[in-house]
Amino acid sequence: MRYLPLTPDDRTAMLAAIGAKTIDDLFVDVPESARLAGPVDLPRVAGELEVERALKALAGKNVVAGDVPFFCGAGAYRHHVPATVDHIIQRSEFLTSYTPYQPEIAQGTLQYLYEFQTQVANLTGMAVANASLYDGSTAMAEGVLMATRVTRRNKAVISGGVHPHYVAATETVVHAVGVETEALPAAVDAEADVIARIGADTACVVVQTPNVFGTATDVTKIAEAAHAAGALLIVVVTEAVSMGLLKSPGEMGADIVAAEGQSIGNALNYGGPYVGLFACREKLIRQMPGRLCGETVDADGERGFVLTLSTREQHIRRDKATSNICTNSGLCSLAFTIHMSLLGEAGLRKMALLNHEKALATRDALAAIPGVEVLTPRFFNEFAVKLPRPAAAVVEALAGDRILAGVPFSRLAPRAGMDDVLLVAATETTTDADIQALASALAKVLAN
Repeated sequence: MRYLPLTPDDRTAMLAAIGAKTIDDLFVDVPESARLAGPVDLPRVAGELEVERALKALAGKNVVAGDVPFFCGAGAYRHHVPATVDHIIQRSEFLTSYTPYQPEIAQGTLQYLYEFQTQVANLTGMAVANASLYDGSTAMAEGVLMATRVTRRNKAVISGGVHPHYVAATETVVHAVGVETEALPAAVDAEADVIARIGADTACVVVQTPNVFGTATDVTKIAEAAHAAGALLIVVVTEAVSMGLLKSPGEMGADIVAAEGQSIGNALNYGGPYVGLFACREKLIRQMPGRLCGETVDADGERGFVLTLSTREQHIRRDKATSNICTNSGLCSLAFTIHMSLLGEAGLRKMALLNHEKALATRDALAAIPGVEVLTPRFFNEFAVKLPRPAAAVVEALAGDRILAGVPFSRLAPRAGMDDVLLVAATETTTDADIQALASALAKVLAN
């Protein structure tokens, strides 16, 4: 039996019902240049053993982060994840669970989501957090949409320090509903330019700290300027571990925090799935997207948990929902919660301090190389350096020596005119030998 067992007559009847003559009519909105002229160049039939061999051969071409000196960051960070995390999330009751629509049979799921919310609220310094979103970039988009609902204004000012991919994802989402965005040019220390752009039509100001270049900034003054103009401040955090050492967004006056939680409990995984963290001030709770688990008591007075707020498009009228993309990454948020529980406050601070120390050592090693200029004035575990030649070419050369030296900024923003800028990240997994290997190899490449 075919996976989709439709007969030609079935297809004809379905097309007739929607008024299409052929299946090709369903793709008229796709530009001709983007369509394939024929089938994908893959074998039409292959057995399971053959497919497994082919995929293993492809996988063998990849370089695993843990096998080589690894300094890539730019929004996805390599941290040690205890084996306990993977062991617990693979228990069947967690691995197969879905949205806890029926609280009477989903108390375990609701409780860990409640604990997750508590951890995120404490970490961000905010009053309330939801039960996670899809990822950090879409959490930022949700924050902008939320700000427009709260302020009844229609413009977002986005700092030049916000990750270009987060900006692009947000623009894609909010422009579809008519929200205007003003994204400032990329800048290593970008926040000084933001205040001047705040106006009477500004719904929110979006800043990132540490920003995409690694710069850590106290955004208190930006918060004050935004609030004076009647706008909200959205703080984006792509490296969650940084909140274990730096001042929390809530302490700096944030109204909304949109963050990526991948760093805690979740491995790199070729780009996902990840987990969006979202927190806000208590007075804004009714406009918060996604789901909110709450604690209550049952008929016998025993402690219990429920979905207190869940204004999703599935639950109420679509036009009244606070979000239409608020998928919650339940298993990833559980991994986050387990790792945070294992660390505790003291453990998280120690882990964050180790990250900072490794980044300082890496910075010092690279700064000693002729032609290398460190651009980032203050940082947590990531910084930008300016090289005497295009960063992408240098990264490729070092990859040939099995050293993953970082992320060329040109990969994130090809038109920014920063082809010679390299983003370098170091975490607690970075060894002194890794740092020495990077410095030696980089010096050799730049000397040739």
